Amino acid sequence: MKKILYITMCVLLLSSCHIYRQYERPEELPVDSLYRGAEEYTTGDSLTWGDLPWEEIFNDSLLQELIRFGLDNNTDMQTALLRVDQATAQLNAARLSFLPSLTLAPQGAVNRTGDAKAVKSYELPVQASWEIDLFGNLLNAARGSRATLLQQEAYRQAVRSELIATIANDYYTLMMLDEQVALSQSTLSIWQEQVRMMESLLKVGEETENAVTQARANLYELEATHNDLLRQQREAENALCTLLGVTPRTVERGVLSEQHFPDIFNVGVPLRLLSKRPDVREAEMTLANAYYTTNQARSAFYPNLTLTGSAGWTNSLGEAVTNPGGWILSAVASLTQPIFNRGKLISNLRVSKDEEQIALLNYKQTLLDAGQEVSDALYAVESAQRNLAIHQQQCKELERTVATSEGLYTTGNATYLELLTAQQSLLNARLNMVSDSFTRCQAVIGLYNALGGGCD
Repeated sequence: MKKILYITMCVLLLSSCHIYRQYERPEELPVDSLYRGAEEYTTGDSLTWGDLPWEEIFNDSLLQELIRFGLDNNTDMQTALLRVDQATAQLNAARLSFLPSLTLAPQGAVNRTGDAKAVKSYELPVQASWEIDLFGNLLNAARGSRATLLQQEAYRQAVRSELIATIANDYYTLMMLDEQVALSQSTLSIWQEQVRMMESLLKVGEETENAVTQARANLYELEATHNDLLRQQREAENALCTLLGVTPRTVERGVLSEQHFPDIFNVGVPLRLLSKRPDVREAEMTLANAYYTTNQARSAFYPNLTLTGSAGWTNSLGEAVTNPGGWILSAVASLTQPIFNRGKLISNLRVSKDEEQIALLNYKQTLLDAGQEVSDALYAVESAQRNLAIHQQQCKELERTVATSEGLYTTGNATYLELLTAQQSLLNARLNMVSDSFTRCQAVIGLYNALGGGCD
């Protein structure tokens, strides 16, 4: 009988070794070629572009003030901080679960038999209960709570990084709209003067009615476009204020053409994303939490040992008449071994394993998404720079075209329609330049955010 008991205990101990293991990062992760086109942006320096403080990337002092204000007042950021505080409290509770629990449970009673005098009795016991963690149930619960804390901390970092990127993007959007409004206003002034001049020429018979009406129609179209830009400007300003956690108001800002970024983009090796990107770390901690939950489901198959005891004082040790006082002591050890629980333990283990696999798949997908974001952001920076250079050359050529058309129109060798067409083409090219500058800013923000920039 003793041999059978020893063999059974050995089998239990050997089969339970897995429940004591700590989480280890999976090896089959797609990190070798996570993003493309990074060779020319990778140097021997271990410090990547995402490691730079956001103050070095966004060096506009007005923007820096807005980002600091947003980090202190944004509601999503404050909510993320509270989530971290909750996870910290849960981890502390899980750590304290290894200690015995103490409970004071005073009791009192009044007994009376027939005409006898009522007898008062009381007990003042302190009860203790201690669960012995033989098979890692409490251990895995504590490790899971720590993984949850790290997960919430990663979520806070993700919110912080995204908030910095969004504030910067909205700030540059406002500056782009400022440039567009200024160009639109300048063009409006020119066209208003042209219409007045054409109306004067029409009175003396040097201009046709058709040309004047067409000029007026184009002016109305420009006024409608200008009004739409003003609306977009106001909405962008209001959106930025809401993001900062304040009511809509005027936002002080700089000029888009004066924004500069570091020229060298060292993106580092793809493996860096495993520890740098907060959303990747959050996904990994979700996987770790699922791993420890599976271990808890395994430990439920093994015995549960609980020690309980109580000690206290009572006034009713003897007969009720005399009420002699004295100490009361008790100690109990209970061992609970599940035998048949209608398949719940097996079902719980199966569900936990499936959840662990789901978390692993989500982790791999998060890595793939991160690699795509870095790849897209790298190419977006290159594309925006090329487009900006192309439209700069286009503007130079169109400026010559407008100057030539004005001279030909003054001498009567070109129609006003040709002049209007040249001016409209120049306006579109200038708007394209503003759009390219903004797109480059967006691409830089996207690359910095994709590399995990903006974290503490």
